[in-house]
Amino acid sequence: MEGAEGNGEQPGPTERSHRSSVSSVGARAADVLVYLADDTVVPLAVENLPALSAHELHRAVREVLQLPDSALEVFALWLVSPLLEVQLKPRHQPYKLGRQWPELLLRFTDAPDDDVATDEPSLQLRRNVFFPKRRELQVQDEEVLRLLYEEAKSNVLTARYPCDVEDCEALGALVCRVQLGPYQPGQSTACALREKLDSFLPAHLCKRGRGLFAAFRGREAKAGLGEQGLLNAYRQVKEADGSSRQHEAPLGSHYRSYLLKCHELPFYGCAFFHGEIDKPAQGFLHRGGRKPVTVAISLEGVHVIDTREKHVLLGLGFQELSWDHTSPEEEEPILWLEFDGDSEGMPVNKLLRIYSKQAELMSGLIEYCIELSQAAEPTGPQDSASGPHSASSTSPSPTQRPKLRRQGSVVCSRIQHLSTIDYVEEGKGIKRVKPKRTTSFFSRQLSLGQGSYTAVQPSDSLEQSSG
Repeated sequence: MEGAEGNGEQPGPTERSHRSSVSSVGARAADVLVYLADDTVVPLAVENLPALSAHELHRAVREVLQLPDSALEVFALWLVSPLLEVQLKPRHQPYKLGRQWPELLLRFTDAPDDDVATDEPSLQLRRNVFFPKRRELQVQDEEVLRLLYEEAKSNVLTARYPCDVEDCEALGALVCRVQLGPYQPGQSTACALREKLDSFLPAHLCKRGRGLFAAFRGREAKAGLGEQGLLNAYRQVKEADGSSRQHEAPLGSHYRSYLLKCHELPFYGCAFFHGEIDKPAQGFLHRGGRKPVTVAISLEGVHVIDTREKHVLLGLGFQELSWDHTSPEEEEPILWLEFDGDSEGMPVNKLLRIYSKQAELMSGLIEYCIELSQAAEPTGPQDSASGPHSASSTSPSPTQRPKLRRQGSVVCSRIQHLSTIDYVEEGKGIKRVKPKRTTSFFSRQLSLGQGSYTAVQPSDSLEQSSG
């Protein structure tokens, strides 16, 4: 289902893929290694490993780490490699799934046979995709907050969570506070930041442009400002008690501040999948091709992220979309997303194709997230708690999230960069657009009575096209 983490000696992602979570096997006992988000390892000596469930292993990890019972809902066990990530259900047996890993890779990835043969998953304790953000705000245990913070920090530093420069600096400043203590004016602080810059900021903001042409490289030219921006943000970090004299003050408030800032990112806590979409036709010959994307799915909706450019191409709440997946024989599996749009100022329905062998997993997760949301909040009580205006919100979470985004923010949709099919439905045929609203091309959608998704009906004068 998602992306990588892992180990005690801080190996790179490639090295982690060759690490087994079963270090030794005897007649009846085995040493199981569970990896945490901060690259530490929890060794467990267990009996009858093949029959052990994820729930039982989860309990053993909590006991070793002395985590409260509430951690059962906050975290889940994952099988993770650079090729595939799967959150385990409590009844799953990790050992057996590990033995079936090559079969899962062949089914859900396009990895070459050589990579499939050598890839090996590790067992990791990670945030549970189905744990609501609003409940995360209620967590009080400092060790639980720390583990959530470490995972979020890793996702920011590796750009799995794309962030604007200003947000990277604000988040990096909190990391500085956690690792270096309260801000102390002077040259030594600036030197400490410079030496460990990649511990505080994503790699693309740590590069320093050099040479004659450095000023012409947009990203590197901007990156030079990262160090000074980080220093300024670090200076502004406030202490929980209003003072900055205790280096050993509890860090829980800073972990919480980091998580609250991450809650503003629409893809925080998502499961991540890999796929491709069509590029818009360009040039005289109208050549297109495909671009790799990451699909992020959570309890709140779906986001399609440009894997190379690290910005959002499309973000939809479940009320805003209809979806399905197809996997015909001898053809690529496709996840279809249908949503409202406009064409030359007129409302239309847009259909986006995401080519991925993980389309079945994505479709199933969307359906399950909707079921969970409806079961937990059939009347949307938390929306009403925010006031009458929240009925039009696409997010079911009351988390404090600014609705005004910076112009050009990486978290804003870029629908103009998508190649979509614009259509309306009439019988079996699909006609090119010109609008009146009716039902969706797909039957799979969230029904909330006043959902914001609608579809377009053609006028009689439109010409029919082959869908």
